[in-house]
Amino acid sequence: MSTLILNAAVGFALLCFTLGLACAAIRLVRGPRAEDRVLALDTIYINGMLILLVLGLRFEAGLYFDIALLIALFGFVGSAALAKFLLRGEVIEP
Repeated sequence: MSTLILNAAVGFALLCFTLGLACAAIRLVRGPRAEDRVLALDTIYINGMLILLVLGLRFEAGLYFDIALLIALFGFVGSAALAKFLLRGEVIEP
């Protein structure tokens, strides 16, 4: 009984995260401003990380969690760099 509920919850979570990823991808393409595109990119990496975490729970594999951690790390660094670029116009100051 509990595996049936777990499989249903995993399927529902994957569906929700995939829909969120698709909506963010549309906003990334159609975003009227650069700030909208940066927020859409943040949402995409977060949803991708969450999809990997759910798959890691489903398949009981630790590799998914390591990959999700790397996605979170690189996503944060990328978001910080894009925010600094939008604020000052350059990432590395002379």
